[in-house]
Amino acid sequence: MTTTILLVGHGSRNQAGNDEILEFQRQWQARHPEWRIELCYIELADVLLPEGLRRAAQNSDKVIVVPLIISAAGHVKMEIPEHIEEARALNPNVEFVYAPHLGSNETLLEILNKQLNATLKTLAMPDPKTTGVIILGRGSSDRVANGELAKLARWLFEATEHELVDIAFTGITHPRLETAVQRQARLGMTQIAILPYYLFTGLLIERIARQVQRLQTQYPQIAIACGNYFGFDPGVFELLDRRVEDAADPNSPKMLECDGCQYREQAAHQHHHHH
Repeated sequence: MTTTILLVGHGSRNQAGNDEILEFQRQWQARHPEWRIELCYIELADVLLPEGLRRAAQNSDKVIVVPLIISAAGHVKMEIPEHIEEARALNPNVEFVYAPHLGSNETLLEILNKQLNATLKTLAMPDPKTTGVIILGRGSSDRVANGELAKLARWLFEATEHELVDIAFTGITHPRLETAVQRQARLGMTQIAILPYYLFTGLLIERIARQVQRLQTQYPQIAIACGNYFGFDPGVFELLDRRVEDAADPNSPKMLECDGCQYREQAAHQHHHHH
């Protein structure tokens, strides 16, 4: 049986972000030379998802669609499944399996903890009791996606000695980074570690860097440091390996975490989706 793995990145207006996703695909392919791994994007880059599905279906009996996305919002819950259904109709002899997004789990918690430790080193390893942590995500209109970030913040709180672990978002929802920093300053934090909850670089990563620089000027009495995005951490590759193994296992459940959720039902009704 010929299986193709289709890695689906979000896509960015910043070419450097698209280049990093391409490099990620190359490194993942190098880890598994026996696999056939192809790449496409949801938007803002080439190749887009419909063309990626078409290419993956060529000379394949099975296509495993693997979203390289942390949180499940509209793209993961609605857009990708719609395109997969269209691909199934166009390729009735090909089995399409949709693997879950990266999600919130112990692997991402471990990566987040590593990023925190690396950031603390730039602050000369301060007392965690007086060092606040802010996990900074993209933000979504989907409250479940935002809740994934809140869940990881709670897990990080329980896994460390930091007494203040907050979340913030770069857009769409609140609180924003400036508000979270202001809150931690009022609560007496003398250091703040900001952890971007992102996979790759892009315009938002550049915006975060400018925001942090401005906040460092606004709060000279507080040592503020920003960590790095997840990028090419081995844990991301290992998590995707498990996604593929589960998708290839005929006995593994194929229901996504978001299947049957109220968000999908409401959005489908509102936009007249019938998938």
